[in-house]
Amino acid sequence: MNEFWVLLTGSLVGITCGLTGVFLILRKTAMIADAISHTVLFGIVVAFMVTQSLNGVWMLIGAALAGLLTTFLVQVLQSGGLQEDAAIGVVFTSLFALGVLLITLFAGNVHLDVEHVLMGEIAFVPWDTWSILGFEMPKAVWMLLFVLFLNIAFLVLFYKEIKLSTFDPVFALSIGLPIMGMHYSYMTLVSLTTVAAFDSVGAVLVVAMLIGPAATAYLMSKSVRGMIIWSMTFGITAAISGYYLAKLWNTSIAGMMAAMIGVLFMFVFLFKPHDGWVWKAVNRMRANGSKVLSR
Repeated sequence: MNEFWVLLTGSLVGITCGLTGVFLILRKTAMIADAISHTVLFGIVVAFMVTQSLNGVWMLIGAALAGLLTTFLVQVLQSGGLQEDAAIGVVFTSLFALGVLLITLFAGNVHLDVEHVLMGEIAFVPWDTWSILGFEMPKAVWMLLFVLFLNIAFLVLFYKEIKLSTFDPVFALSIGLPIMGMHYSYMTLVSLTTVAAFDSVGAVLVVAMLIGPAATAYLMSKSVRGMIIWSMTFGITAAISGYYLAKLWNTSIAGMMAAMIGVLFMFVFLFKPHDGWVWKAVNRMRANGSKVLSR
């Protein structure tokens, strides 16, 4: 039964992060996910300091506020003339370092440490359970299901708006769409997705889950709906294959899941029919051979 919960948790991480990551890739804001996945540590610590509780609800609220703060500060620095990558670097390192300092000063005696937040341990997920409406499941599963529902609801309600603001923000602004409101709402979902996956894969590996499946899906499909389906598929595939390979080689489960994302990306990049690097190389060799024969 424990194996089932680990596989379910990993698959939910793959689905949720894969779904969220699609518009991060399309909006060319993939690195903001890296920043948010680290700066939410600051939000979690502040939430603990205020409530003296590690309750998952307060963690989600703290993470959401930290994600909004990160996005806002990056936007402010960009408006002040700083390049986007530099703005992300300044905000990311500053808030993350502040979160680490607050942990050591005010949360040293509780189960809240940098290694746990960064690396996670999916094997321990089945032992930390919540009972809601008579159903007892791991806390990570409840949180991931809740965040997945929020992500799906957001895309169902605002699919046209988020798609238009992604591909043609000038036109979207001209017809009165709240561009910044959509941006901050989406970054809030990224923050919630990140903290929901903390217990299972950790903050560092969440970045791989957010970016890798969506980037791989971008190679497979140029339609948004196709990208969403492929991204979630790659996320699930990486989670399941990573789990069994980690068992086979007795290594980190979360680490192997993230490694499999890289393997899937490279496989698609090299061998995608007609567009893969290997196919293009073979076609170039054939074209060069034809030119030689024609002479």
